[in-house]
Amino acid sequence: MSRTPSHEIPRAQLLAQRAFATLERFLHIEAVSGAILLLAAAGALIWANSPLAPSYHALWHTPLSIGLGDLVFSQSLHFWINDALMTVFFLVVGMEIRREIHEGALSSLRQAGLPLAAALGGVAAPALIYAALNTDPASLQGWAVPTATDIAFAVGVLALLGRSIPGNVRVFLLALAIIDDIAAVLIIAFFYSGGLQYGGFLVAILGILMVVGLQRIGAGSALAYLVPGAVVWSGLLITGAHPTLAGVVLGLMTPVRSIPMGERPLDALSHAIGDLLGRNTGTKDLDVDQLAKPLRQLRMAQREMRPPVVRVQAALHPWVAFGIMPLFALANAGVSLDGVDLSLPGPQWVMAGVAMALVAGKAAGVIGASWLVVRLGWCRLPPGVSWGGVCLIGLLAGIGFTMSIFIAMLAFADESLLAAAKLGVLLGSLTAAVLGLAWGAVLIRRRA
Repeated sequence: MSRTPSHEIPRAQLLAQRAFATLERFLHIEAVSGAILLLAAAGALIWANSPLAPSYHALWHTPLSIGLGDLVFSQSLHFWINDALMTVFFLVVGMEIRREIHEGALSSLRQAGLPLAAALGGVAAPALIYAALNTDPASLQGWAVPTATDIAFAVGVLALLGRSIPGNVRVFLLALAIIDDIAAVLIIAFFYSGGLQYGGFLVAILGILMVVGLQRIGAGSALAYLVPGAVVWSGLLITGAHPTLAGVVLGLMTPVRSIPMGERPLDALSHAIGDLLGRNTGTKDLDVDQLAKPLRQLRMAQREMRPPVVRVQAALHPWVAFGIMPLFALANAGVSLDGVDLSLPGPQWVMAGVAMALVAGKAAGVIGASWLVVRLGWCRLPPGVSWGGVCLIGLLAGIGFTMSIFIAMLAFADESLLAAAKLGVLLGSLTAAVLGLAWGAVLIRRRA
């Protein structure tokens, strides 16, 4: 019976390889993840206002349980998405912050000065605008809703403008959005966590010590950290703090250097390949068991070619961008317009306050703070970034979709106020995106 020579690859396999390569390139286009997020939000909005609306609400209240013997933990599907899956989203956020602090735009005060000032202005101005329009204590709880920037949406909209926009504009926007995320995490921790049960911190600290112990013994597999991560998450859940903060803690703890191997990963990779080639003499009686050790060394060297913070973030990014975030949007963007009574002053001003703060407050805060620190001589604009580019960043910073909806759900117990806040987030984010695209097109024509 004839065999296919090793150098001849079947046509079907070649076509599959090309298809997967094209798909991989497609998934790394940042505008795609933003588009999918937008489609998920639009789908939720249509579903929640269609004749099938009861099925939309019933789906997210479906109980989902995990248990072992008599120990059963049962929560709604909505809880598992917002409090469990979103922990992975915050884990990626934590790792982005860790990378930027180590070697990126936040690695020195000189580099971080301008985006830091812009981000603080972009947090303070929207909060002040919202508070000025919502003085009632119940409505005032949402002051932090318009302070957040959605990295995926903002960078995705910027990517739609193409390569005519200078690269440093994207770096500036990324740095601002990451600092914005730090501010949002701190706001959630200090202002939207209930009365804390301090016994839970002992459980969380135990999980952190387990993570440190695994790092000390050189455990490089991400699967080894699932149990300690679950312990940290459970501890924060017990405390009353939002359990998704466990993702930020674990992300900030992710090593930025590969584990020590006695030699550089590239040298170890070369030695392992040499060992494999030396053992493969071409004889039929090759002992496969002899290949176990060099293959294990090859896998470890290949894994440690990239530091854990890069490797884990790259592995999780497609799941977060194309799975968790669209699912979160689908579960939370379904605002029933019948349930928003804008004739009442409370919901009316909550919606208006959120939308105005995102569109006008973010732009005014980012541009104003940047102008002030440059004018005072404390910072200067990065190469290739004009004041027109700063205006573009300020407009795109008003896209606060994911984190803004997340904070709204923590801020409002009243369903009518929550629905109004979500509607304000959707309107404000959409307006900011359209204005950003329009202004970006003007900048491109000016450069041309």
